[in-house]
Amino acid sequence: MTDICKVTRRHTLALGAGALVSTLARPAWAEEGPERHGISAFGDLKYPAGFKHFDYVDPNAPKGGTFSQIGATRAFNQNFLTFNSLNIFILKGDGAQGMELTFASLLTRAADEPDALYGLAARAVRISADGLAYRFLMRPGITFHDGSPLTAHDVAFSLKILKDKGHPIAQQPARAGQARCYSRRYPLGRAGLVLQYATGKTAE
Repeated sequence: MTDICKVTRRHTLALGAGALVSTLARPAWAEEGPERHGISAFGDLKYPAGFKHFDYVDPNAPKGGTFSQIGATRAFNQNFLTFNSLNIFILKGDGAQGMELTFASLLTRAADEPDALYGLAARAVRISADGLAYRFLMRPGITFHDGSPLTAHDVAFSLKILKDKGHPIAQQPARAGQARCYSRRYPLGRAGLVLQYATGKTAE
């Protein structure tokens, strides 16, 4: 395994996932559970593995036209009325609303379930037996807007840059412990990213 927390890239993948991460004392590969296409605090998931879209999404919806609104909520440095920055994860400036919609998180929430998350940038997740280590398996073929591949290295870099230089609200969960991130290659070239929670409690 390779320590990748010091890797630098020009791309930054901003993640909405909570990252209470700490130094990994040992790998948990031998003790982790099976691959899951989604996770929920209540156990059961509505959608099966490989589902194409949520029930409330119409894949054949008409495209085009104009839509304008003032967002009902804001996050980090976003301003309801104006903006002078497209970076919503820093303290300085007024961030544009809606920028969070331009990023792909590892998991995405289902709006028709109380607490379910399904793979987005990650195709699956494996959880250690103690519930403290999560290994995300990146979705094959996923890329940045310029076509360059999005890898586990990019995810680890994003978490580190948010911890070191992000908005204080974004830094708080990441600063619960010293982050040490690993990537590992598996058969067929799959890469995994491990995050270990610092709570000492089951984080599932």
